[in-house]
Formats: sequence, structure tokens, C-alpha cells
Amino acid sequence: MKILDLSFLMVGFALVAASAARAEEPVSIGAFEDWESFTYQDQGKPVCYVYSTPKKSDTAKKVKRDPVYFLVSNYPGRKVKGQVSTIIGYPFKESSMVTVKVDDASFELYTNGDAAWAAAPETEAAIVKAMKTGKALTVTGTSWKGNETTDTYSLAGLSKAMEKIDQACK
Repeated sequence: MKILDLSFLMVGFALVAASAARAEEPVSIGAFEDWESFTYQDQGKPVCYVYSTPKKSDTAKKVKRDPVYFLVSNYPGRKVKGQVSTIIGYPFKESSMVTVKVDDASFELYTNGDAAWAAAPETEAAIVKAMKTGKALTVTGTSWKGNETTDTYSLAGLSKAMEKIDQACK
């Protein structure tokens, strides 16, 4: 697992937490194979997330991208558990959807800027459940310039990383 540099951490942090300006800096609470768990306090309430980086990225042509991450977040103060999101490293094509596949199960995320989320808690729960038993996760999206990318993530260590944030953010 690569260590995040402070600049990306702050950018990702702003996307993960709506009020990041008033939050503490995230602290790692464990690395588990290809996933790492973090926690921080936002307005006195705990927030936790796990993240990973792709093992492989495929594009039809070379695409300039910032760092790419897949995250699952818990916000117990907001009664949110298992919020799925991705930071793709480029602005998505406006009004496009992202396809997330966990082994043979397929899901769609809506896009905004360089991030994408599930539209409903039920979809998030289904994605997380599939991820916990799956082997591979792929995220396919289209940049604002029309270039399609597919990122492949390992799911090794995800269940342990999720257990850690579920304990830290009850």
C-alpha cells in the first residue's frame, strides 16, 4: 500500500467529508493487504474510511490522470455506513455513469467532477457485500474528453479493513 502524500490526502479528504475544513487530519488505523483504514474527527464525530488504489489501469489511449482511489466510508454521526465512492483522477464526462463490477455483479454510480457515488444506500450495501466476498473490482468511466478507462482493484484485505472501520466508527 502506498503512503498518501499530504496534498492528495487533503484533496481526497475534502471529497470524502463535506466539512473537511473543520475536521482533523485522517490517521491510519491499519493496512490490510491492498486496503488501508483511516479515521478522523469531524465536528467532534468520528468518520472512518477504507481505500485502495488500482492494480491495473486500461485506456484506449494515454490519459493524464491524478491519483485514483476507491473508498468505502462510515459516518455514524449521519447514520451512514458503507458509502461507496471513487476518485478517478480526471473530470468525468458530464451526466455519465460509472460501471462498477465485482466479479460478475455489475452496478452503476453517478458522477460529479472527478468522483462517483451510488445513488441509493441499497446499492451501496449490495456493492459492499459483493466486495467482501469478491476477488476483483473494476471501475469503468469516461473522461470529459470521451476517453474510457477501466481500473482493476484487488479486494484482498478489504474485509479486515472494513472490520477495523466498523469497530472504530460505531
